[in-house]
Amino acid sequence: MPQALSGHPATSGPRGARFPLQPGIPQVVSPLRTRYNFAVPDTAVSVQSLVKFFPPARTGWRAFRQPFETPSIPALQDISFEVRQGEAVALLGANGAGKSTLLRILSTLLLPTSGHASVAGHDAVQSPREVRRNLGYHAGSDLGFYARLTSRENLFFFGRLNHVPAKLARTRIAELANQFELSEALDRQVRTLSSGTIQRLSLARALMHAPSVLLLDEPTRSLDAIAAASFRHFLKSKIRQGGTTSLLFASHSLPEIELLADRVAILQHGRLLALDTPSALRQRTSSQSLEEAFFLLAGHSHDLPAGEPHP
Repeated sequence: MPQALSGHPATSGPRGARFPLQPGIPQVVSPLRTRYNFAVPDTAVSVQSLVKFFPPARTGWRAFRQPFETPSIPALQDISFEVRQGEAVALLGANGAGKSTLLRILSTLLLPTSGHASVAGHDAVQSPREVRRNLGYHAGSDLGFYARLTSRENLFFFGRLNHVPAKLARTRIAELANQFELSEALDRQVRTLSSGTIQRLSLARALMHAPSVLLLDEPTRSLDAIAAASFRHFLKSKIRQGGTTSLLFASHSLPEIELLADRVAILQHGRLLALDTPSALRQRTSSQSLEEAFFLLAGHSHDLPAGEPHP
């Protein structure tokens, strides 16, 4: 169950409302003088008995005769886990395992069939607005920029949607542009940018409002080796080191997972097979590498390279 914020001093908001404060957490003040705080409870992300079914895809006359199919294709099947404050959890699984579906539910882009999901103590179905205020979301396959606006205009627009004051938004744009090497692209229309540059722009957008929970779906997809390494270093040194931002990310890059993740959640066909530290997963399967542990836990030991030791 979501846990209430406690143990932090509070300040008065509009009409006497109380908003908890935490030292070192950026406070964003809207033009209406509403004070938002990005502190999260001990459980940053909570998923309880989460189930998601999709309707079967129909084509031709079947789609015409049955436009509203009953959802019957399982994407998530009774998933339960938690991400603690300041923790990084990686989602590992083959394509179709349910990683992106899970992240889209947590980001309020999809509704679950049943079960509960919460971010920073707010229910993703009942309180989607509060959830979005506390998280940053980036999906490598769904960038969603306005193509005829410049990069700067896009970042400023999305920052203002997240209640970042104009002056702070301009400062954040300059900081993130320097971090992601976007300075030369800031005043160019997005439609003129390369896919790798747009990817970096999307990552900058996810961090515009300094979220307490960061959801990343294959964050280094389409990035070249140098840009991918730079972004991993940024996550490790700037996001993880502070201990205030919780990270839940999906990745197919095992070195990336071992570098960033405190724990790894292995998904297969919408089910949670295991959730533990990389070292514990290796020990559990008597494996020499996380790759070998994943193959064994997923029941694909026959797919291991020839000569690979396994039980």
